[in-house]
Amino acid sequence: MTSTTRLPSQSADFPAWYGEVVRQAGLAESSAVRGAMVIKPYGYAIWEAIQRELDARIKATGHENFYFPLFVPASVLSREGRLIEGFAPEVAVVTEAGGKTLSEPLVVRPTSEALIWSTYARWIQSYRDLPLLYNQWGNAVRWEMRPRILLRTSEFLWQEGHTAHATREDAAAYARQIHFDVYLAFLRDVLGLHVFVGAKTAMERFAGAINTMTCEAMMRDGKALQMATSHELGQNFARAFDIEYTDAEGERQLCWTTSWGSSTRMVGGLIMAHGDDAGLRVPPAIAPIQTVVVAVKDDDETLAAVERAEGALRDAGVRVRVDRDASTGLGRRLTEWDLKGVPVRVEIGPRDLKEGVVTVVRRDSGEKAAVPVDGVAAAVAEALEAAQRGLAEESRARTEAHTRDVATVEEAIEVAADGFARLPWSACGPDGERRLNEHAVSIRCLQTADGGVPGDPEAGDLVAIAGRAY
Repeated sequence: MTSTTRLPSQSADFPAWYGEVVRQAGLAESSAVRGAMVIKPYGYAIWEAIQRELDARIKATGHENFYFPLFVPASVLSREGRLIEGFAPEVAVVTEAGGKTLSEPLVVRPTSEALIWSTYARWIQSYRDLPLLYNQWGNAVRWEMRPRILLRTSEFLWQEGHTAHATREDAAAYARQIHFDVYLAFLRDVLGLHVFVGAKTAMERFAGAINTMTCEAMMRDGKALQMATSHELGQNFARAFDIEYTDAEGERQLCWTTSWGSSTRMVGGLIMAHGDDAGLRVPPAIAPIQTVVVAVKDDDETLAAVERAEGALRDAGVRVRVDRDASTGLGRRLTEWDLKGVPVRVEIGPRDLKEGVVTVVRRDSGEKAAVPVDGVAAAVAEALEAAQRGLAEESRARTEAHTRDVATVEEAIEVAADGFARLPWSACGPDGERRLNEHAVSIRCLQTADGGVPGDPEAGDLVAIAGRAY
C-alpha cells in the first residue's frame, strides 16, 4: 500500500484537494520537463479504458486509425494563417538536430491539421475517394504558461479525427454524428457526466473553423471543463492546402472538412466531477478495478473464501483485485481503496463468514449490504449498475442545481462565482462576452432555446451558457 495523508476538503481548497488526489491516488506527477507530466500506471489504466471505449465508438462510424509524425515543417503549418496565428503562443519549435542547424524549423505538433491536410491533397483525386474518415491517437505539445496536471500540460495524449467530404451538408452531419454518437454518448453513458452541448462563439471557435461544437461539464466546484470538441472547417483548410476532387460531372471541387478531438483532460474531469473528500469515485464502466475483495484477516478460512469470491467475480466478467495484506491495518487499506475510487468493495472476514455472509460496499454512496457468500457475484453486479446510475444522477442534479437563468451580463458574472449562468445571447453578444472575460467568465457554449446545438452559430434567439472555466 502507498503512504497516504488526509486530503484537504473540497470546500476549503479545491485546487489543493485535486492535486493531492492526483498524487496520493497514484495517477500522475510532474516531470523534469516544465509543464509536462508522468502518467503513472493507475492513471494510465484509466486513460487506456477511456481510449478503448472511445476508439470502438469512433470506428463504429466508419473510421480507421493512422499515425502522422510529431514534427511539422514550419512552412506547412504557415499555409493556414489562422491556424498558426491561433497556436503561435503555444508552439514549440526545433531549430537544431544532429548537431546542425536545420534548413527549415520543425514545429512540434500542437495539432495535426496542417500536416494531415497537406497529405490529403495527394490522397484525394476523385469523388470516389470521399468521404475520407481517419483518426489518430498520439500526443501533442502546447507550451502552457500555467500548467495544471491532467488538465493543461505542455504535452498531452489525445485523439484527433480528420475527415474530408464532398458537400457541406455531409461534413456538417458527420461532425454532429461524432459529437453526439461518440462524445456525448461516451461522456453520459460511460463517464456518467451531465454535459451541456452547444456551439462556441466566434471568439472561442477553433482557429480556421466555421463552427465549433463543444461538450461542457460542471466540476464539483462549479467551474466548467471543456471535455471534447468537434469542428466544421468549411473549405478553409481545403483552400489553403489545395484539397480538390473531380466530381461525377468531371468538374474540380474543393472538399469540405472536419476535425474533432478529446484528450487526457478527460481523466482530470473525471476526478473533479465525481471525486469527494475521500478521493476518487470512478464510474464502473471506466474503472480499471471495478471491485476489490478485501481479506479482513489472513486465516485459512477467510483466504479460501476470498479466493472463491475472486473466481466467481472473474467468471462474471468483473475487473477484480484482491487485497490479502492483513499485516496492514484494515482502516488504512480501506482508506486507500476509497482514495483510488474503486466502485465496489467486498469485505470478507471470520465474523461475517460465521453468519454465511460477506459485506458489499458501494464507493459512490457508502451503502453497505450483507449478502450470502454464494451470491457475491450477483450482488456486485447489481451494486456496479447502481453506482454507475448514482454517479450520473449526482452529476445531473448538481449541474441543474447550480445553473441559473439570468437576464444581464452583470447577473451572469455574479452567478458564475459558483456555477453556470444561462442568459439570452441577445442580452450579451460580443460586447457582453468581452465584459464577462474581464471578470474571468467565458461563454462556454451557445444553445437553441430548447437546449439543442444550433446549426448556425450566428443565428438569433440563442441562449448562452456562461461560467468560469479550467
